[in-house]
Amino acid sequence: MPSLNKVMIIGNVGSEPEMRFTPGGKPVTSFRVATNWVYTNPEGERLQETEWFSVVAWNRLAEQCNQFLAKGKLVYVEGRLRTRNWEGQDGQTHYRTEVIGNRVIFLDRKGTATVPDEKVEEPGAAELEPEDLPF
Repeated sequence: MPSLNKVMIIGNVGSEPEMRFTPGGKPVTSFRVATNWVYTNPEGERLQETEWFSVVAWNRLAEQCNQFLAKGKLVYVEGRLRTRNWEGQDGQTHYRTEVIGNRVIFLDRKGTATVPDEKVEEPGAAELEPEDLPF
């Protein structure tokens, strides 16, 4: 049976990217992205909800996210959801759902740069501009 795990978000970077390295030397960068949902309630009051996403990028993409992203910058992230769990020092099981990014577009940069992970190949895919996004 086919399945799909794909996430696309546009939002503002909420924390400075944090790059570290695995014991094998692979770079990994983590950062948070905030998206906003604006709506009007039945009373006519305009409300806004903010949703936070933890994003993880690997290899060359991790290096470029660490170099070019900063808190407050507008970014498009495409990837898949992954939930991991671990046991804390208190004996409790903790869970974290993350977006494993495989494509990042820096929307605040002049000319908007696309930084795909070297393992992701999309032959013939046109580079997206913010106006081209379907939402």
